[in-house]
Amino acid sequence: MAKGKARKGMTMIGPTPGHRVKQLEVRTRNASGRNRSRLVEVAIKEPVVTTPGRSKSFPSSSPSKYSRSPSKYHLQGEEGVENSYVMNDPPVEPLPIPRKKTQNDYIREWLPYREDFLHILLDLEAPPLPRICKICQKDGVIQQWTGNFFEDSALHMVSEDAIEDTDPQDYLQTGLQLHLGHGGAPCPSASTNEAPPLSGQSRPTTAGKDGDQTKGDRQDTPTMDDDEWEDVDNIPLHLRPPVGSKHLTIVDVTGVHFVLVRPCQCPNAESYPLQPFRAKLCPSTFDKPSTAFTFSVLDDFLRDNVECGTSGMNYYSKLRRVTSNVFPHLVVDRYRELLRVARQWRLLKLLKWSGFQDNMNPSKDGDLVIFCAACPQPGINVGPTANLDESWKYTRVVVMDGNFKAEHMHERRPDDQVWLMDGRGFMVRNPPYQAYLKATPHITEKSSCNNHKAISQASASRGKLNSTGVGATACARHGCFYPHSVVDFQKGERQLNMDYSLTHALSYNMTGIENVLCFYDINCAYMKNLRRRIESSDLLHLPPSLRITAGIGMWHVHGHKKECYTRYSPLFIKGAGWVDGEIIETLWSTLNIVSASTRGMTSPHRQELLDFQMNDSNFMKMIRMADSLSRKLKTARASVVLARDAFERFNKAITPEQQRNWGRQEETALLRRKAPTVHAVELRLLEKSPRQGVHHGAASWITRGLAIEEAEIILNIYRKDNGPNPSELKRLTIARRAEKLSADRSRFIADGRIYLRVDDEFERSDESDGRTDLTLGQDTLDDEDAVSNDGYSDSSLVEVFGRASSNDPTSPYLPLPSKFGSAYCKAKKLHRLAQMELELRMGQANDALHGLRLALADKAVIFRGVVRPATNYSMRTRAWQMIHSIDTSVKQCAAIYRQCRLAMISLGADSDILDRYQELQKSHLSATAAAFTQGAHDHRDSHLPWFWTMDIPKDTDSKSWLSEFYRIHWLRAKAAKDRWEEENELVTSEFVWVVNFFQYRAKRWNEIYMAKKLAGNRGAACYAARQQAVYDRLAEQAELIWQGMNPDDNPFHHGM
Repeated sequence: MAKGKARKGMTMIGPTPGHRVKQLEVRTRNASGRNRSRLVEVAIKEPVVTTPGRSKSFPSSSPSKYSRSPSKYHLQGEEGVENSYVMNDPPVEPLPIPRKKTQNDYIREWLPYREDFLHILLDLEAPPLPRICKICQKDGVIQQWTGNFFEDSALHMVSEDAIEDTDPQDYLQTGLQLHLGHGGAPCPSASTNEAPPLSGQSRPTTAGKDGDQTKGDRQDTPTMDDDEWEDVDNIPLHLRPPVGSKHLTIVDVTGVHFVLVRPCQCPNAESYPLQPFRAKLCPSTFDKPSTAFTFSVLDDFLRDNVECGTSGMNYYSKLRRVTSNVFPHLVVDRYRELLRVARQWRLLKLLKWSGFQDNMNPSKDGDLVIFCAACPQPGINVGPTANLDESWKYTRVVVMDGNFKAEHMHERRPDDQVWLMDGRGFMVRNPPYQAYLKATPHITEKSSCNNHKAISQASASRGKLNSTGVGATACARHGCFYPHSVVDFQKGERQLNMDYSLTHALSYNMTGIENVLCFYDINCAYMKNLRRRIESSDLLHLPPSLRITAGIGMWHVHGHKKECYTRYSPLFIKGAGWVDGEIIETLWSTLNIVSASTRGMTSPHRQELLDFQMNDSNFMKMIRMADSLSRKLKTARASVVLARDAFERFNKAITPEQQRNWGRQEETALLRRKAPTVHAVELRLLEKSPRQGVHHGAASWITRGLAIEEAEIILNIYRKDNGPNPSELKRLTIARRAEKLSADRSRFIADGRIYLRVDDEFERSDESDGRTDLTLGQDTLDDEDAVSNDGYSDSSLVEVFGRASSNDPTSPYLPLPSKFGSAYCKAKKLHRLAQMELELRMGQANDALHGLRLALADKAVIFRGVVRPATNYSMRTRAWQMIHSIDTSVKQCAAIYRQCRLAMISLGADSDILDRYQELQKSHLSATAAAFTQGAHDHRDSHLPWFWTMDIPKDTDSKSWLSEFYRIHWLRAKAAKDRWEEENELVTSEFVWVVNFFQYRAKRWNEIYMAKKLAGNRGAACYAARQQAVYDRLAEQAELIWQGMNPDDNPFHHGM
């Protein structure tokens, strides 16, 4: 306000003798919900100042000159009368300004009504008495809606003329009136003309149309200029807050409404806060209720919050737009009231669902939430006759992890808190947890594994955050949070925080269970001193008999050292079943939906919201548990067959010594099956006495022929790799190798006449059958159809020797028994020579497969150790040159093996030999680095191609690192078989536990029903009966799913 001037529309008090004028700033909220401030002048009486022998006067000034701070100066009146200040007079004490109520103050006012609200909530579950239909006048269940839903409501349309000629208080009363008590009928004890307001205040009056004061107005009320204030007449009628405390602002899913409420005034009537609640209206205050939320809008808000992560601000913003899409800013703001009432509603819902109708005090930590239905819980879903100590099936499988998305800011008033359900949900009780943090020092430990962030950043602090995240323990097989095990992080993911979470999780329904399998991302470091840390703390406890097996999830274990894979991978942990240990990562995704909205909440409000979200997650897991287990069982039954076949094939290829050293669980050992090489077969044939009809040295002659055949294949592949226009040096290399091959072929053919008993003069006959030549070499590897057995069919000696005598080194015709065929050899009495070649061909195939395995292994190692780490062009070039060289070896070995297999078919090999030496496909020649890494993530359930089990002892003797490779793959094959067998048995038991859990809950609700029925509590009895029916239906559904999969098996025993 300008100096010496008054704001327009304000009555100036002016200088008053004996008074001091002071300006006060008054803040109010207008009809649109916006805050506004104005200045008000007040006159304060001043004592007179009297100084002996001296007085001082001050010039006239504006009334507001000394208004900003207390002054000892007096104000001079218009007539020049000097006001004095007496120093000896006592000072004027300022009037105490009442403190504005906070959210916590309103919550404290609600706590005495909590039990009454819960009882009313349960009473509403009962049908009305008498339950008589207004149409048919019969008692029974509603069959059809008549359409007369609002027949008892007095809804009248009001014209614009009526609005202008009628007092707003009068025409608002012509609308819907809500009568509390008496089933919606007017209270007979109330006055017909006037009803007392809910807040106990008298009805205020308003100014007339012409500005005249109506009856009851104060005579000294200052007049205000209409231009000074907002024109409230421009606000739509349905958005204009009514004047008077009898009207209740009701927030519903249909919008925000103003309803005239008439409470019951009978002598025995309930208190005013309880009357709206019985009408399904939850009041936001209890001393002077002016706002209420319908049950439907509270349920809708909680549903949107858990499913969509809708915050309270966004939800109420939606309600304002539902009320008025054009003027949402004019709708009254009840956002703070929504947050407060939602906290109360969450607690009432949890108390109702948990069966706490009479006892508000907690029976144990986490008693308001539910846990996993499929985990073994003695006394709940596991009977007293179960052998908990000896059977591995009763092992609790848990997983721990931290989530740094659920941050929490520092609070403005940390001492002013109201905890509604501290420790009764999933978050731990706050006072004991804070005491534990103060009493437990953080010990920094160095990890012997890789530099994990969970260890290196455990002490990292963030000054602006009260909590950097949360740590939790959950069921590793089904993904259910453990009650009373979620803790807040103050810095990083420290071990002292996770110790508190783990110990409280392992104390929940664990009576009699002695085995625990715990998965954690850094278990290699965390489990080292776990017992020592717990024993050194007076606030933590674990039973000494509890055996904890450490594990690391399949995704995180690959970030550890190689030693951690075989030690902590769930694939190698007995009793784990087929579990990955990473299911808690999927739980964070749903919790993170609401984590953003909890960042600025108070600690109790944040705890309640997170508890409700996690309880909803467990509830959804529970009702879908039977379907989830049925899918797991189908997968386990199909996978266990494949795993057994793969392991049996692998197990037959290793020696008894390897079985004892690697498996140590096999009951019988197989004989050593080492695949012989071609030289070993040659030596064995030479050491034996010559067979009848076979010249001495025939084995060496056939071996020379096989070597010439291999050299020809290698030369053809070399020609193809160099293209149609090779360099001069490469052409020279090809010419030299071809010349050497020609000389070797000539000597071999010359010696063949002796071993095949062929004279210098060939037989002349027309025995050619017109078969096409076999073309090996360039297209052998790229086109498998080009490999045929035509070159090995029954050809005569004349034909074979004629084609073999050509100077073409690429000709496949060498005078070997396989070129004639088994029938021709028998006819010419060359079958013994053919048998020798068959044995040598098997050795040659073993050599080719051995070389193929080594080449593929080297390729994978180079990819992982050279190609991927290459940081510059030259390193990558050299690495890829090594890969191309290995690819050439793979092609050569594959072509030689295919040549051997065609020869074995021509020589009449039986089915046992051909089953051992199977057809080689292109897909078998791929080498992935993951397949040769012991911690391969994507190969937990994969199997090696058939030829890898041909000669394991020879491979391990050739390269020592292949011994580890085969050992890991054998262990993986055996572990996969064991885990799938365990999974099959575990899921079967979990089906039984799930049905027992549902039956236990149904039995418990039946006991509550009987107790409430005897006590005459109809509402609580009806609700208990409905809950019993829900769990009976879930148990029946689980049994039907099991019977559909196992028609002849019924493992369920009712009445556990």
